[in-house]
Amino acid sequence: MSFSLKKLGKVLLVCVLLVGGYAYSGSSVKAEGGEGYYHTVGNKIVDSAGNTAVFNGLNWFGFETGNYSPHGLWSRSMDDMLDQVKAKGYNLIRLPFCSQMFDASSQANSIDYAKNPDLVGLKPIEIMDKLIEKAGNRGIRIFLDRHRPDSGGQSALWYTPAYPETRWISDWVMLAGRYLNNPTVIGADLHNEPHGDVSWGTGDTATDWRLAAQRAGNAIQAVNPHWLIIVEGIEKNVQGNTSSYWWGGNLTGVRNYPVVLNVPNQVVYSPHDYGPGVSSQTWFSDPNFPANMPALWDATWGYISKEGIAPLIAGEFGGRSVDTASVEGQWQNKLVDYINTNHLYWTYWSLNPNSGDTGGLLLDDWVTWNAPKQLMLDRIMKPVVFNPVGGIPGGEPQTDVVHVTPLYRIGETGTTVNSIRANLQLSSSSTISIPLSELSVRYWYTSDGGTGQTVEIDYAAMGKSNLNTSIVPLGTLITGADTYAEFSFGTGAGTLSASGNSGDIQFRIYKNDWSNYNQANDYSFAPTLTSYTANNRITIYHKGVLIYGEEPK
Repeated sequence: MSFSLKKLGKVLLVCVLLVGGYAYSGSSVKAEGGEGYYHTVGNKIVDSAGNTAVFNGLNWFGFETGNYSPHGLWSRSMDDMLDQVKAKGYNLIRLPFCSQMFDASSQANSIDYAKNPDLVGLKPIEIMDKLIEKAGNRGIRIFLDRHRPDSGGQSALWYTPAYPETRWISDWVMLAGRYLNNPTVIGADLHNEPHGDVSWGTGDTATDWRLAAQRAGNAIQAVNPHWLIIVEGIEKNVQGNTSSYWWGGNLTGVRNYPVVLNVPNQVVYSPHDYGPGVSSQTWFSDPNFPANMPALWDATWGYISKEGIAPLIAGEFGGRSVDTASVEGQWQNKLVDYINTNHLYWTYWSLNPNSGDTGGLLLDDWVTWNAPKQLMLDRIMKPVVFNPVGGIPGGEPQTDVVHVTPLYRIGETGTTVNSIRANLQLSSSSTISIPLSELSVRYWYTSDGGTGQTVEIDYAAMGKSNLNTSIVPLGTLITGADTYAEFSFGTGAGTLSASGNSGDIQFRIYKNDWSNYNQANDYSFAPTLTSYTANNRITIYHKGVLIYGEEPK
């Protein structure tokens, strides 16, 4: 959304096992604000321990405007506003900015410095540092949104003559380095609402947004491999189809032309969707409205999550009316229900009341919370824990992180089988090499009787003699498991280098009398995973500490 210009701007043409975690010491990292970074597993964002992320999100704009600072600081202190955001249960902020704010001549303005004395004399980026520091101290995460090249208005392309692609990428590289050791900042929303001549999948380097997103994403990852790379949709010009949708909302091209980065499992797609308060559309007058909306969302962007391609975060949606007697209220409530039903991530537009088409969660006095909007959003609000987040811009590096992605492929898909078979690879996007002897993996299943059992390694790229296996009975039946098979590595297995891969490990589990297993009730059994992918019901441990997956309970 572009501040007070949205109406003009919105026109519709119409490793195995898992993706792994970061090593840490102590208890498990919680998704709601514990130490560590995030990555993706299928359609989920997960923390360093493999726990599904829990976010309640909103937008707070202002850095992208000529004020070069968050709006509302003319009325209140930054601390007061963040305290209210936290008190209302929001633990994620999408923070728009423009490239122009980094120019030497750009100065923040419209701040009441009596209420914000610690902002006196700060450059715009230093005010951003302050906001990130204060948010992190409250356990609130942030992802940055390059909203515009300059503060004058939204651009169709990610570049303009004044701010070319090289500047766009260099700004992101600068920010990735600036916040490298600060896990408060979890990602980069590369450019807000590409539209017009922007294309997807065409191969035209001047207009193909997918290719541009890959160029910027890889440049960011070369500096900071731990950020989520958030990619919005376009408007039209998708290779192979003629679909058109809201600016930033058309993600139909992902099916055939996904964004592929050098560091895997970091891409999140982000549609923007609005109601008739922004612009009238044909589907709002459909006789079946609002029942027609879920199918439209499925086709345009929702399929990405439904099919497990990648996570979705609805980066912008909002409107003034939440009354179901109005068309906009019906649309907005229907979308909230869709987000709830499909377990999507979201950041509501916006905290600010001065968004011309939508209003905000704050009323015009910048103090009073909009109770009807919050009542609607309560349906998708999740319980969260606000744990302070460590790290400061430009600070000393934190402990090296271990990010292992064990990839799993089913070997025996039948439910009644005389052996459990699967293939495994361990892939790393860590900052350091990891001795394989520090890692272990558990596959959880039901033994279906008291017969003795064996784990056999049929093939291992590092040599079968360098793997150790064991069968561990639990002594009681829990959800889908009374036994686990554990895989560990001897010192001869070597190391898993940063950005390295262990190669294939092929294993099977069988009973000594070759009687059958019923895989249908096995906790870790995933018959649909016929190509290497993640399975959070298989757990991985670093030095004996769970770093990925969910143990059965």
